[in-house]
Amino acid sequence: MNKYLDISPEVRQALAAGKPVVALESTIISHGMPYPQNVETALNVERIVRENGAVPATIAIIGGKLKAGLSPEEIEYLGKKGYAVTKASRRDLPVLVARGEDGATTVATTMIIAAMAGIRVFATGGIGGVHRGAETTMDISADLEELAQTPVLVVCAGAKSILDLGLTLEYLETKGVPVIGYGTEELPAFYTRTSGFGVDYRLDTPEEVAAAFAAKLDMGLKGGMLVTNPIPEQYSMDPAVINKAIDEAVAEANAKGIKGKQTTPFLLAKIKDITGGDSLASNIRLVYNNAALAAQVAAKL
Repeated sequence: MNKYLDISPEVRQALAAGKPVVALESTIISHGMPYPQNVETALNVERIVRENGAVPATIAIIGGKLKAGLSPEEIEYLGKKGYAVTKASRRDLPVLVARGEDGATTVATTMIIAAMAGIRVFATGGIGGVHRGAETTMDISADLEELAQTPVLVVCAGAKSILDLGLTLEYLETKGVPVIGYGTEELPAFYTRTSGFGVDYRLDTPEEVAAAFAAKLDMGLKGGMLVTNPIPEQYSMDPAVINKAIDEAVAEANAKGIKGKQTTPFLLAKIKDITGGDSLASNIRLVYNNAALAAQVAAKL
């Protein structure tokens, strides 16, 4: 495995000493927002993880190496390269590694590389899920399958509201993935704090979350745990405004025939344009909020 996996010295030392480590994804750097805002956000997320008592491990594929822990220069490199970096899910790993290419990790691949490195907690923005119209397109994110099999706790702001949230929850239930609401009994919908759909359990402290995940690991139950952390009230968007923007963006994506891994970046960019940048500002704030909670859970775990 060492042939493929490169753990940064800081992350390696933290893991060896039993210190808390939080994995962070890199798709948000290359595909989530423009340069230099993407690099500033990534470095701020790392700072917030440190301020809350854990060591950050931003994850990516660089030159065919699975990297757990990036230097500021490597984050800058991914930020500048942007869309030229492959958005990498599980299926992409063998070819990118064999060719010595770069990849920005999705939720699925960040979980895979985190688990290889021995990192148990991961903070992201929102997970992928079952896309609208999936009953005919079968467009279902690999993130859900990864949650079903890889033992990493994922802190997010719920599933992206561009998805079919009801079907996403049904899929997670079928796969036995516990969906936890942090301080809420309702699934957050990324840009907003409510969705109309319930979670499996409400837990109110980092200690409770860590205890539940520790029990899952101790029992040898496969798969991860999804902790949904609502966007802070002051940054939550008006549901009517954001849902209208989402409907417009989805209609345009369908009209243009946009499918597969291009769908989410297209929709997020379109929604940003429609909302005059408000959705991107909310996106950044919810990521910061998730990073803080993930670090607190990792410290208790």
